Amino acid sequence: MNLKKPKFWNYNKPNIFAYLLFPFSILVTLINFLKRIIGKREFKIKTICVGNFYVGGTGKTSLSIRLNKILKEKKIKSCFVKKYYKNQTDEQKILQNNGKLFLSTKRIDAIKEAENDKYEVAILDDGLQDHRISYDTRIVCFNTINWIGNGMTIPSGPLREKIENLKKYEHVFLNGNLDNLDFFKKIILKINPKINIYHGKYEIVNLSQFNRDQKYLVFSGIGNHQTFIEMIKGHGFNVIKDLEFPDHYNYNNKEINKIISESKKLSCRILTTEKDYLRLSGKNLNEIQFIKSELKIVEEEKLIKLII
Repeated sequence: MNLKKPKFWNYNKPNIFAYLLFPFSILVTLINFLKRIIGKREFKIKTICVGNFYVGGTGKTSLSIRLNKILKEKKIKSCFVKKYYKNQTDEQKILQNNGKLFLSTKRIDAIKEAENDKYEVAILDDGLQDHRISYDTRIVCFNTINWIGNGMTIPSGPLREKIENLKKYEHVFLNGNLDNLDFFKKIILKINPKINIYHGKYEIVNLSQFNRDQKYLVFSGIGNHQTFIEMIKGHGFNVIKDLEFPDHYNYNNKEINKIISESKKLSCRILTTEKDYLRLSGKNLNEIQFIKSELKIVEEEKLIKLII
């Protein structure tokens, strides 16, 4: 079952619904605190956890892929580790297309398998709140468009942890609309003056396949639909309509046919993300094109020196 995040999560300030749910947020915070008491498991393999506070759409998978590519270029045997979720086959396929993926219902088992296969570095896509694992490096990802939403923790808001918990971390990665980068850096450094801050931007790698003079209907079911729309508009695409679906959405034939019918009425082409395209197996793919993007790390050398 796919559900959209409540709109009030992304308000600048908490509203009445957020405050009504606040007792449940306290309970979630307490459960997370108790989980921290559990003993941590250490591994011989180096572990890099790419996680987030804000639920979904922070660029974890893109950063994981980029880190793996850099490590491979440096002749370091690296792999991906991900906890198995039935509704996240799109991310699993993308990781498999970009390297070796160890997948298990328990992250500890997947890391152990990577260690037994003599990998030197395991890059975990998600898992920052898995307190059973002692990570060598932890990177907290944020998207500057959503940032921290209303600033409250689940279910009152979109945060898995309070923003104040940044004082416990070493690295932060920012992506999205970076026009107000100094503003976000100021907030982060006020919480933790010693934290390392990096930022990145998405680049379209299959841009030559598209005619940007054409009109496009764009749809996606990803964590941050608006970031995707802003990226393609920034590359000159004429987006006349966009449709947003819940994260990891599984489209049915009726919905795809409706999108195709709408595009014909508007006399435009259909465009989506690579993640969404991978979830359209068996659907009418001849009518749909996808954007393949790659994350560019601005402070790449600095980041690699610190984590290796």
